[in-house]
Amino acid sequence: MAKCHRNNVDPLILHRIPSASSSSTSLNSFSRSTFRRMILDAISCGGSSRHQRELQQDEEDKTTIGGDELATKSEKLCDLLNLTKKKEETLEILKRVAKDLQAEGEKKVMAASEVRLLAKDDAEARVTLAMLGAIPPLVSMIDDSQNEDALIAYLYALLNLAIGNDANKEAIVRGGAVHKMLKLIESSKPPPNQAISEAIVANFLGLSALDSNKPIIGSSGAIIFLVRALKTSSSQAREDALRALYNLSIHHENISFILETDLVPFLLNALGDMEVSERILSVLTNVVSVSEGRRAVGEAVEAFPILVDVLNWNDSEKCQEKAVYILMLMAHKGYGDRRAMIEAGIESSLLELTLVGSPLVQRRASRILESLRAVDKGKQVSAPIYGITCSSSSLSRERNREVRMSDERRAVQQLVQQSLQSNMKRIVKRANFPQDFVTTSQHFTKSLTF
Repeated sequence: MAKCHRNNVDPLILHRIPSASSSSTSLNSFSRSTFRRMILDAISCGGSSRHQRELQQDEEDKTTIGGDELATKSEKLCDLLNLTKKKEETLEILKRVAKDLQAEGEKKVMAASEVRLLAKDDAEARVTLAMLGAIPPLVSMIDDSQNEDALIAYLYALLNLAIGNDANKEAIVRGGAVHKMLKLIESSKPPPNQAISEAIVANFLGLSALDSNKPIIGSSGAIIFLVRALKTSSSQAREDALRALYNLSIHHENISFILETDLVPFLLNALGDMEVSERILSVLTNVVSVSEGRRAVGEAVEAFPILVDVLNWNDSEKCQEKAVYILMLMAHKGYGDRRAMIEAGIESSLLELTLVGSPLVQRRASRILESLRAVDKGKQVSAPIYGITCSSSSLSRERNREVRMSDERRAVQQLVQQSLQSNMKRIVKRANFPQDFVTTSQHFTKSLTF
């Protein structure tokens, strides 16, 4: 027997080759089936291995993703626990501060300083401190302390508690803070220093923003103090006082208290300061909303020339809108005010605004011009009828229409010329040009309209 050599690839030797005596059918059967099975087994074995590796990789990926999700949830849970712990610690601090406000001496002042810091930027702390009863002791301290630093701490603690919180604003006023602050101002000899006065002004600004507080503050005498602060305080305090007066002027019943002061003439004279003019005009719009206020503005010296000059501030649309609103109300309500407006040269300014003003300014300027037509007979748009009766022919009516159109053109032309001359005079005055330039500019403006 020949020596049989062993194949190194043992798994592939699955069947013995048939002998030569086997029939050709068996050989064909082996060739078709056995090898096919051998090849399929080898392929399926390799595919199964790859499939297993893919499954294993998927399991590892799922394990990794699951681990990341678990880590994220753990971090969120940790953050939530830390936040809860922090809130508990903050609540304990707020409870301790509210309790210290009931103490005496330096401890109470320190607690007020802490309230000032805690409530400055934390809306939740303002609510919690109010619920813990921090407002009544702070209000009671205003007129009980002679220490200026302590007073400032109490006032600013109340100010910060009222920021953006209407319930606290109401509670502070209901607790008597308005009268206590005014009593502090009036009874102090010498008067309190500027820092205390500015803190009181800031409190009135915050408290007056609430509608239910406006009549209480307005009738308390605070307006007199605010007008005085508007004239004598620092820049920030003046701005706060003006804004507080605007808040109070929204309530019509407070206008009578405002008119008891010299606020209206003071504001009119201060209109030249462009930084505060819009706020000044806002106060005046509220003042002229009642008849007493319109009378006060009409009686003020140079009121109409000043307001008409505001109409020529082409670079301040808001100021124009407010000024023309004030003039529109006064022209609509008062015949004497219309005559004063005409004397102040309002018509040329109004005509210019109907052409170049904002849509709102154009509408209001047109309404004022309509009101002025009944007074300014020489500049009426409608022309007189020269001997034409109701029975005139169509030719006569056509001629009459032409006469009216001619008068309209002359009136518009005259107003345009006045407007150009007025603007040119202002430009020359501001630029400090020589006098001979003024005469030349007048001839130039005439040439533009004729």
